[in-house]
Amino acid sequence: MLQDSHTQALKAKHAGIERLIHDEESRPAPDAARIARLKKQKLRIKEEISLH
Repeated sequence: MLQDSHTQALKAKHAGIERLIHDEESRPAPDAARIARLKKQKLRIKEEISLH
């Protein structure tokens, strides 16, 4: 059960980062460096989710 709640928290964080990426990409002058950092964070979370 603890693992399920951890996985759910990771999925929520992953979705939040996805929204941040979308918001940044929708701006008139998106910050490419910020998008790259967010995508790396999202990938790390996805990898952690796949381990559970």
